[in-house]
Amino acid sequence: MPAHDLDLLLDAAKAAGDIALKHFKNDPEVWEKDDDQGPVTVADLAINRMLEAELQAARPDYGWLSEETEDSAARLGKERVFILDPIDGTRAFIMGHENFAHSFAVAQNGVVTAAVVHMPAKEMTFAATRGGGATMNGAPITPSDVAELAQAEILAAKPMMDAGYWAGGVPPVKRNFRSSLAYRLCLVAKGQFDAMITFRPAWEWDVAAGDLICTEAGACVFDAKGETPVYNSPAAKIPGMIACPSQLKAPFLAHLVV
Repeated sequence: MPAHDLDLLLDAAKAAGDIALKHFKNDPEVWEKDDDQGPVTVADLAINRMLEAELQAARPDYGWLSEETEDSAARLGKERVFILDPIDGTRAFIMGHENFAHSFAVAQNGVVTAAVVHMPAKEMTFAATRGGGATMNGAPITPSDVAELAQAEILAAKPMMDAGYWAGGVPPVKRNFRSSLAYRLCLVAKGQFDAMITFRPAWEWDVAAGDLICTEAGACVFDAKGETPVYNSPAAKIPGMIACPSQLKAPFLAHLVV
């Protein structure tokens, strides 16, 4: 990883937070995206413009994948790529809820190497580099030590607990919910919850940063088949995701695969 990629992302996240907070709880202008892709606000677009100007100038040889930029196949030929969500949890942002995040990552040859999830309204910044551990506001974080599914509290949307997803039976867990996928992953990384689950295809910009933060904290991140996610794919999607402490991976897979 080139030196200072993490510092670059941290600076970008702070600038993004400054922009977001100017619009937060201030009736930001909102539009609906085409193809039922959800809402976008003036803040999302302003942050994306800032990121394009600052990050592409700093790393002109990196590819670019952002929720708010039209995708280009040019990124597929790049060794390194930015994977960015200007605001993850836009609906929460619009409603004045604090659980929105800026989710920024760099991936090299399909593997995330630097990541920041910044939550300006909650004054929380999660960060990680590959091989360098994970932190929240500069302090190291680790996942929970829960070893039994019956004791686990997970983050998942209600439909994820439908029996159709669990060939081996729905696990005996307590379900909770947070709107931002990036935030859910970080809450697992810091041990506040024991797992997060989504079986829906997840956009890479929603989960890339949180994936590395979880992994570097000591958790496992995998799909419903137990496979490790690979980034900068043509579709820019991950086929679902589970994050949990390593001791819970086998029990979860036992409920998923028969």
